[in-house]
Amino acid sequence: MTSSYRITLLPGDGIGPEIMAVAVDVLKAVGRQMDLSFEFEEALIGGAAIDATGEPLPQATLDTCKGSDAVLLAAIGGYKWDNLPRHQRPETGLLALRAGLGLFANLRPATILPQLVDASSLKREVVEGVDIMVVRELTGGIYFGTPKGLFETETGEKRGVNTMAYTDSEIDRIGKVAFETAQKRRGQLCSVDKANVLEVSQLWRDRITAMAADYPDVTLSHLYVDNAAMQLIRWPKQFDTIVTGNLFGDILSDAAAMLTGSIGMLPSASLGADGPGVYEPVHGSAPDIAGQDKANPLAQVLSAAMMLRYGLDQPAAADRIEQAVNTVLDQGYRTGDIMSEGMTAVGCKGMGDALLAAINASES
Repeated sequence: MTSSYRITLLPGDGIGPEIMAVAVDVLKAVGRQMDLSFEFEEALIGGAAIDATGEPLPQATLDTCKGSDAVLLAAIGGYKWDNLPRHQRPETGLLALRAGLGLFANLRPATILPQLVDASSLKREVVEGVDIMVVRELTGGIYFGTPKGLFETETGEKRGVNTMAYTDSEIDRIGKVAFETAQKRRGQLCSVDKANVLEVSQLWRDRITAMAADYPDVTLSHLYVDNAAMQLIRWPKQFDTIVTGNLFGDILSDAAAMLTGSIGMLPSASLGADGPGVYEPVHGSAPDIAGQDKANPLAQVLSAAMMLRYGLDQPAAADRIEQAVNTVLDQGYRTGDIMSEGMTAVGCKGMGDALLAAINASES
């Protein structure tokens, strides 16, 4: 019996449409093999939405996303929109999408594929075998706290204000996701905060510590964020699952991403308590190479695999996509960002063709 799913596609800006096209082709190919049917509907977000409607997240897009089983997002933003007022920028649309869908948990893996160990800027012995999952709180913290804004002081100076705030319930729900994620991995959870100077971080540490009793199979540790950043570079293999707030998670997950040698290889998942999740590559819209067939589509394709695994409960189909990615890397195909001596250079479309060939070969 065919399983059918409604997928909202948000190609966005820059290289977004190019890498999305590859991911859709891969999903269709795997769907034919695994008896899965996808109904795709495209919608506008980011700069493309601003140009068409004046808003970074039109209500029609949010409604379409809410009515789907999962949302596959490519990339947003670009120099063209950098000077717009804050509320009209592409990034505001992304924050509004997360808030509108109640996506409070962001899962970002940083896994070193064996074929790409030498693409990392760090020594092989430091990064070989690294497999980290960063669980980032996504709808609280300093990005959403109030008061916020630019204010004028009594002396006429401008004062910029952002508020880092978390409640018990916000910490508890991201903590639950993190502990359960650690249970499915190697049973080690490191909570990152700045409890030595921030009251909000002291509350974070207190709540996460209290939850540990409910997860006796998980070993909990704590690090201050500055030390965590240092340890990620010094010896990343010490980490399994990391949980942290919005700001720290934004920074640390990017640092973890670069352990792999290219941010173009990494997917992510943003999940809520119910309703559709959003699956997107970690990298940006790369407007400097847009339309030139130079983009690496593998993070987008791996995001589609995360969508199948976490959003649609189709782990076998996710496995098939991930195996295809490993196959094309074993075959030596590389886009420019991961190119090394002796490998075969391909563009975005060429990498897509190689993936489809690998998927088709897996059927025979």
